[in-house]
Amino acid sequence: MAKVVDRKPLTWAEHTYLPQIVGGLKITLTNLFRKKVTLQYPEERPVIPDGYRGIPTLVKDPNGREKCVSCQLCEFVCPPKAIRITPGAIPEENTERAHIEKAPQEFEINMLRCIYCGFCQEVCPEEAIFLQDTFSLSGYSREELVFQKQKLYEIGGTLPDKHFKWDKKRSAAHAGNAH
Repeated sequence: MAKVVDRKPLTWAEHTYLPQIVGGLKITLTNLFRKKVTLQYPEERPVIPDGYRGIPTLVKDPNGREKCVSCQLCEFVCPPKAIRITPGAIPEENTERAHIEKAPQEFEINMLRCIYCGFCQEVCPEEAIFLQDTFSLSGYSREELVFQKQKLYEIGGTLPDKHFKWDKKRSAAHAGNAH
């Protein structure tokens, strides 16, 4: 047997839907005079908050030298295994990098696998890998989103070296050779 529910009869205003129409107009008018939040992308870009973790890139020191010494810590700590490094030897005649044993022959980051966790930046002892504030990344194929060393340096650019650690090592190496 069905249960009968008593309902209150509708008023005249409710029959005409006037309360709903007035409520809708009220919402429309309040939003009509609000500050616009739409950005005309890509000409206008949103403000990126501090601490935003964007795409990982390689950076050079102020003298334009590679900071990466191919220690492979970033490769080992990467949870999705998005980083792949092939170490290479540095020629002995290169006196500018006399204090370095190896450099990356190949360095690639698969941006399709990267989860932007920032572990690579945290673990890098040479401060060679940084997360940039780039938030929009696109490509026409999977291969385009596997960034090689050259592309990573193009995006990363040059960052100031807070510790001048490479210059200290180089001058210490030259001082040792002078005696």
